Amino acid sequence: MRRREFITLVGGATAWPLASRAQQPTMPVIGFLNSGSSSALQHLTAAFRQGLNESGYIEDRNVAVEYRWADGRYDRLAELAADLVRRKVTVIFGGGPPAALAAKDATATIPIVFTSGDDPVKSGLVMSLNRPGGNVTGVSVFTGQLGAKQLGLLREVVPNAAMVAILVNPSNPLTESVTKDVQQAAATTGHRIHIVNASNESDFGPAFAAIAELHAGALIIGGDPFFFSRSDRLVALAARRAIPAIYELREFAVAGGLISYGVDLRDGYRQAGTYAGRILKGAKPSDLPVLQPTKFELVINLKSAKALGLDVPLHLQQLADKVIE
Repeated sequence: MRRREFITLVGGATAWPLASRAQQPTMPVIGFLNSGSSSALQHLTAAFRQGLNESGYIEDRNVAVEYRWADGRYDRLAELAADLVRRKVTVIFGGGPPAALAAKDATATIPIVFTSGDDPVKSGLVMSLNRPGGNVTGVSVFTGQLGAKQLGLLREVVPNAAMVAILVNPSNPLTESVTKDVQQAAATTGHRIHIVNASNESDFGPAFAAIAELHAGALIIGGDPFFFSRSDRLVALAARRAIPAIYELREFAVAGGLISYGVDLRDGYRQAGTYAGRILKGAKPSDLPVLQPTKFELVINLKSAKALGLDVPLHLQQLADKVIE
C-alpha cells in the first residue's frame, strides 16, 4: 500500500467516529425554576422526575435538568429565568405562580409548564384552562382558593376563636386572592380577620409575636412556596405560641401542625413532569389543557390537638384522609 493511500485510509477511519458522534441528537434540557429551596422540596423534585419517567425521560440519560432555586427571594426569579433562556433550554418548568410568571415574562417562545395555586387565567398565565394559548400550560393546584374551607374547618375545631389571623407573604402574587377568599368567608361566619405579613425567615418571630398580642384564637398559614420550604419552623412557632393553625399541605400536619387541607402537591408536580415529557416529544403547550386537581386531602394531627387542649369532632376524624395519633 502506498504511503499516501495509507494516510488517507487512517485519516478517514479517525474522522468517521467523530462525524458519527457529531450526528448524535443533542440531549434536551429542562430548566427547573422554583421559588423555594432544594433541600425542603426534594420530594416534589422527585415527583417531577417521576412524571418525566412516565413519559419516557430519565434525568442524565436522555434528558438534562438545570435547577434554579430562589430560596424564598422572589426578586431573584427574573434573573434566574433569564439565565435559563440564555442557556436555550428546551422547556422551562415554573414551580409556583411567582416562578411561572417570571418564566413567562422571560420568553414567549420556549415552552413553559407550571404548577400554580392561583387561578392561572386571572393571573395572566394562560388565556383559558381548556385552550391555554401561547407557550404556557400546566397544573392548577387551587392552593389560593381554599381559605373559606380552611376557615370553616377551624370553626369546627376552635369554635370560640372570634379573631383569626392569616399569615401571608406580601411578595407572592397569590396573597391578594388568599386574603380576599378568607375575608369573604368571614363576612358570613362572623370571624374577625387580621392579616400578618412575613416575606423572609427573620419576619417569622415578630409575626408570631404580633399574632399572640392580638389574642388570635386561630391561624391560617397562607399558601406560599417559601412558607412550604420553612414548614418545620412555622409549625414549631405555632406550637410555642399555642396557636391552633391550619395549613394547605399535608407536610405541615405530618411535621406537627394541627390540620392541613389542600391538594396533593406531589401529584401536581408529577403531572407537570408528564406534561414536560409530552412537550419534549413534540406536543404544543397551546394544545394541552391546564390540568386541575380531583382530590383534596384533610389531615388531622390528634397529638397536636391534645397538646393544645382541643377536641376534634369525631365526624371530622372520620372524614379525614389521614389522622395522626
